[in-house]
Amino acid sequence: MKDATDWAEALRNKKISFGELIQQIKKTIDVQNPLLNVVVAIDYAQAQQEYEAQLATGKLADSLFVGVPIPLKILGQSKAGWADTNGSRLFADAIATSSNHFVEKMEGLGLIPLGQTNAPEFGFKNITDPVLFGDTRNPWDATRYPGGSSGGAAAAVASGMFPLAAASDGGGSIRIPASFSGLIGLKPTRGTMPVGPDGWRGWQGASINFALTVSMRDTAAFFYGMRGTEHSAPYQAPKPEWTHTANNRRLPSRPLKIAFTTQSPVGSPVSPEAVAAVQQAVARLTAAGHQVEEVTYPLDGEAIIRSYYRMNGAETAAMFANIQKGFGRKIAQEEVELMTWAIWQYGEKISAASYVNSLAVWDQAAAAMGTFHDKYDLFLTPTTGQPAPLIGQELVSASLLQELSAMKERTEAQGAELIYRMFEKSLALSPFTQLANLTGQPAISLPTHLTEEGLPLGIQLMADRGREDLLLGIGELFENEGAFILPSAWR
Repeated sequence: MKDATDWAEALRNKKISFGELIQQIKKTIDVQNPLLNVVVAIDYAQAQQEYEAQLATGKLADSLFVGVPIPLKILGQSKAGWADTNGSRLFADAIATSSNHFVEKMEGLGLIPLGQTNAPEFGFKNITDPVLFGDTRNPWDATRYPGGSSGGAAAAVASGMFPLAAASDGGGSIRIPASFSGLIGLKPTRGTMPVGPDGWRGWQGASINFALTVSMRDTAAFFYGMRGTEHSAPYQAPKPEWTHTANNRRLPSRPLKIAFTTQSPVGSPVSPEAVAAVQQAVARLTAAGHQVEEVTYPLDGEAIIRSYYRMNGAETAAMFANIQKGFGRKIAQEEVELMTWAIWQYGEKISAASYVNSLAVWDQAAAAMGTFHDKYDLFLTPTTGQPAPLIGQELVSASLLQELSAMKERTEAQGAELIYRMFEKSLALSPFTQLANLTGQPAISLPTHLTEEGLPLGIQLMADRGREDLLLGIGELFENEGAFILPSAWR
C-alpha cells in the first residue's frame, strides 16, 4: 500500500526525491482542494527548506519517516511562524511564536509539516464549517461533511492528498471523521502524547493529539514513535504494555473477551447500517475465536455527556478570560460564532462546585470502566450512529439559535438545558465517542462498513487505559482479512 511507511521507504531508498513527492502532493491538492476546501494554508518552498535543513543534520536518514510530508490541524498544533487561527475569526491574523511539543516530536520522527487543515471554531463541533474558512466537504460525497473537528485532516487523507494527517480528539474528533471518511482513527490513552508548553491539560485531559491514517502499520508506527512520558505533564498514562513496539506487539494467545452494544448511551436512534456494521464485526471476531457478548450500555450516558458539557463550558470561560486579557479588551458577541458564544456564556455561570462535581463524574466513570475491563478486554460499539451529515443539514433550529443568543440572561440550570438542546442533533450523529475522552481510555475507529448509499461507517473498539496493543492487534486482524473499506485513493 502507498501509505506513509511506503513513502518513507521510497525516500530512504531514493526511489523518489522530496521535491518529486512535493510535486505529486501539489498536483492532488490543486485538483481536490477547490472542491473540498481541505487545506487552508500551505508553503511548499518552506517545506523543501525544512527538509534540506533536517537532511543536513544527518539524522533524517535514520528517522522513522525520513521526510514524509504531513499536514497539521489548524487547531491546537502550533508551529512557529505559521498561522495560529484555531479556526476563529478572532485569530485570523495570528502567527504562532513557538511550536508545541507534539509538533516538535513529529518533526523529530522525520515528518515535515506541509500546510494546515481546516477545523471548526475552537473544535466545538463534529462537523467542519468555520465562518473563517468555510465548509470542508467529504471526498466520498461532496454534498456531505467529513466530520469534525478533525474534518480537514480526514478529508486530506480520504482525498489522497496525504496518507497521514495530524489530528486531535476531545470528544471524538479523530474517530468521528474516521467513521464518516473511511479511515483509521485512534484516540490514544490520556497521557501518552506530548503536551505543552501551553495547554498542558487539554480540556482536563479529554483532548489529545494524534493522527488519521490508512494502514495499521502507519497507526502503530506513529503511536509508538510519538508515545512517551513528560515529567511535567499533569496526566501520566499507565504502562501495562509499554514493552511493546511497532514491531513486536501481538494479541494474547488466549481468546479475547469482547462486549458489544448498539444501544445509544443517550437514547438517540442508531441507524440500521450502524447496527449492521457492529453485527458484521461480531461475526468476524467470533469466527476468529474471540468470545463476544452483547451487553447493555454500562454507564449513564446522559449524566456523562452533561458533565462533559459543564467541563467544556467552564474551560471555554477560562479560555476567553485569557483571550480578553491578551487582547486588552472585551470580546463582543458578533466576533465569534453563536455556538462559541453560547458555550462561553454558559461557562461564565458554572459554579466551582458544579465544575468539580462534573470531574467527579468522570472519575466515577473511569473507575466503572476499569471494573468493566476486569471482565472484558474490549468494548465494541458503532463509532457513529449515522453516516456523514449533509452540508447545510439543520443541527440547531432557528428558534433555538434565538434562545442561544440570549444565553447571557439565563441561569446556570437554564444554560445547561440550552447547551444540551444545542448539541442534541449533533450528539445523535455521534453518541458513542465521548466516553473514552472522559475516562482516558484508548479507542479506535476502524473502516469496516459501507452503507447502501456508498457511505462509510466505522466501528469503535475501546480498551482499558494503556492497552493500545489490543486495539492495534484487532485492527490488524480486520485489515489482514480484507475487511477495511478505504477511500478509492488508497485501495
